[in-house]
Amino acid sequence: MKPTYIILILVLIGLIPLWANEDKLVIAHRGASGYLPEHTLEAKALAYGMGADYIEQDLVVSKDNHLIVLHDIHLDAVTDVAERFPKRARDDGRFYVIDFTLDEIKQLRVHERRDPKVGNVVFPGRFPSGKSRFSVATFQEEIELIQGLNKSTGKNVGIYPEIKSPAWHQKEGKDITRLTLEMLWEYGYRNKNDAVFVQCFEPAPLKRIRNELKSQLRLVQLIWTENNEALGIDYERMITPEGMADIAKYANGIGPSLNHFIPGLKDLFGLEKVSLVDLAHQNNLVVHAYTFRTDQLPGMIADIDLMHELFLINIGIDGGFTDFPDRMVEFLRSAKRTNGE
Repeated sequence: MKPTYIILILVLIGLIPLWANEDKLVIAHRGASGYLPEHTLEAKALAYGMGADYIEQDLVVSKDNHLIVLHDIHLDAVTDVAERFPKRARDDGRFYVIDFTLDEIKQLRVHERRDPKVGNVVFPGRFPSGKSRFSVATFQEEIELIQGLNKSTGKNVGIYPEIKSPAWHQKEGKDITRLTLEMLWEYGYRNKNDAVFVQCFEPAPLKRIRNELKSQLRLVQLIWTENNEALGIDYERMITPEGMADIAKYANGIGPSLNHFIPGLKDLFGLEKVSLVDLAHQNNLVVHAYTFRTDQLPGMIADIDLMHELFLINIGIDGGFTDFPDRMVEFLRSAKRTNGE
């Protein structure tokens, strides 16, 4: 059965609401990472120009306690660290951000993501690897870029930092949670009305932010597709009524993978996970799902706009992380024009 027929059937029988008029957030996933190397300032500026509502920053910590914008605790997947500092790998062969100072990190050149084991480019159709010159950015640099553009354009584009691997950082002697809050406070992000969401896959740091550090910033509990037994994180429970009620005690939203919804779409008689949006909304939680990519579509969906329609309109998520923010922005504008707004 074609995906369009599946959507039509689900809408007609009331299993998926038709919410075409709700405002949706376009969240630039690592910037406009479908067009430029992820998390570079150039990718963030392009995402801003494309009309993203929020721009994401993944945060890790350097040896000298600077917040670095990088998706991994490792440097080797997106930089030339192995060529510039070949003797600085740990016993596992990986190069860790936390073992390098900011000055050393600034010497590195950023390229498109590669598999560090075999060296293959993960998305071969994207920006050619090794062309032009890109560098690793700090959280401070990125905030100043976005706030500067907000001043010069009159917009209020938000930031969406993710605290990466806080338990691991804590074992390495770095309090990444406190460093993040201090940086946000310094730049005026202090309450729930400010244009910022703070996200994390680990619930403990989010609870600490809310209860111990007394922050009123909006928090988003990211939800992975498999439990994290090492940290005792039960993601399967999070998407139950009991788990969602617990999340609502400390967070303002959830960030599930799109894969949380896919099983229900494969089987018209197994749609229990499609109700995840309703469950979140019943607990006053927004739903920002990840990740929309034109070059990595689910097997049953052949077009990114069909994917936008399915998740943003029919399933009713409140926003999406996308590598291609221009495509999501244009889809939502077109949807509004179609509905006469």
